[in-house]
Amino acid sequence: MKTNEPFVEVDCRQQQKSGNEICGDVFLSKKIPEENRTIVVLSDGLGSGVKANILASMTASMALNFIKVHSPIGYTAKIIMNTLPVDNFRKISYSTFTIMDIEGNRKVKLIEFGNPAVLIRRKGSFFTPEKSEISIKSNIPAKQRLFTSEFEIGLDDRIIFFTDGVTQSGMGNESMPFGWGRQNLCQYVEEMLQEKEDFSAEEVAHGIVKRAVKNDHHTSRDDISCGVVYFRRPRKVLFCTGPPFKEENDRYLAEQIAGFPGQVIISGGTTAWIAGRELNREINVCLESYSGELPPESEMRGVDLITEGILTLGKVSEYLEKLNHLRDPIPGPAGKIIRYFHDNDEIRFLVGTRVNEAHQDPNLPVELAIRRNVVKKIGRLLEEKFLKKVEIKYI
Repeated sequence: MKTNEPFVEVDCRQQQKSGNEICGDVFLSKKIPEENRTIVVLSDGLGSGVKANILASMTASMALNFIKVHSPIGYTAKIIMNTLPVDNFRKISYSTFTIMDIEGNRKVKLIEFGNPAVLIRRKGSFFTPEKSEISIKSNIPAKQRLFTSEFEIGLDDRIIFFTDGVTQSGMGNESMPFGWGRQNLCQYVEEMLQEKEDFSAEEVAHGIVKRAVKNDHHTSRDDISCGVVYFRRPRKVLFCTGPPFKEENDRYLAEQIAGFPGQVIISGGTTAWIAGRELNREINVCLESYSGELPPESEMRGVDLITEGILTLGKVSEYLEKLNHLRDPIPGPAGKIIRYFHDNDEIRFLVGTRVNEAHQDPNLPVELAIRRNVVKKIGRLLEEKFLKKVEIKYI
């Protein structure tokens, strides 16, 4: 993994309009590791509820798929606008969108149609990039304004994007008759980051949505969505599982654990025993961590978490398939592993390839008997579903 590039952290928080079961705004994101690209889309469907969600989902999906294959901006916007229906009364598109195509963790291509302009925070202040307006011929009678911009991003920069449910929150209240507004939003972000400069994308997005709901006296008058892209130094975790194929690599395993610049997890009793032997460190079993579903955790100096091996890996894989957010609380050792995945950006797997005869029991599920396949599956889910950077090395 390259160490001189910032990690692109992306998160979005949403709150549906009070009385609705579903949000009419849709957020999608995708990382393309082979191109070192991150694509982010936020669409706001006209109105609220199921109909708005369907239209926003169509818009976001089309935008993501077209941008992914480098379709021209004008062509992408024209297809989206001509595919969606038009409001007969207001003669406007049924959904708006914000699209970001981030290349090489440095260059950002921004497309804005109908949503409030994004906020870009750099070194304690906000700046607006130079924008170009694109004229789009579509089946919408009213003129629709689409803006594009390109700019370089730097370490610790943040891009904050949102729907009008944020800036229009509180509208009609005595203290903010015209809504919260962009200036007040900027001031709130500054106050938040003065308290803690390295707030995560998740924390900033959550804070903004929470404040917008408060502006509406905790009864949201519109769908509220806020996303944040945060370019920061990556947080790293080393995940070791399985004994090395050759015993002469036992020392290499131990050195990787001792010298890793981040958090360390060991999954597997034999793997932990090898590390303890090579590093001359004692291992203690934490019987109080026993949950009944998985074996208890262990402790060793210099290691953040030690769990049982293949059964725990299988449970982690199972949870990752079901979860929509890594922040969702999960009990037991598998849940703790997922929490470490949530808290870190780069996950390095160090996978031993020595076969453990205990795992050839025909009563065990086949997928649990093949550690490498389980790790590959976990890595794929972390990359594709949760936008993590993953490296797998076999020893």
